Amino acid sequence: MASGGDKIKANQIGDQKEKKRKESILDLSKYLEKSIRVKFAGGREASGVLKGYDPLLNLVLDNTVEYLRDPDDPYKLIDDTRALGLVVCRGTSVVLICPVDGMESIQNPFISQD
Repeated sequence: MASGGDKIKANQIGDQKEKKRKESILDLSKYLEKSIRVKFAGGREASGVLKGYDPLLNLVLDNTVEYLRDPDDPYKLIDDTRALGLVVCRGTSVVLICPVDGMESIQNPFISQD
């Protein structure tokens, strides 16, 4: 039988693991209600308005458009698109997330500022 101290210790370890699981890799809150572009494992790409997400990077996109690929060259995108509407994207297949509106300029951390 486990003593009371062992149960408390095991419970504390379980709580620490649970806290670690709830942390998100990315903070996507600043992109809510904004257009983002998502690349998936396997090469598919889509863009839409981010409506929600969770710590596993499952995404909910509205007004989603999929960018179609050239049938002869699967690595090349063509100008054709396909409207998908409201989509739930599984986080395990998400490779890249970027804003459609552009990028933000940040300071280079490797250059010393004099």
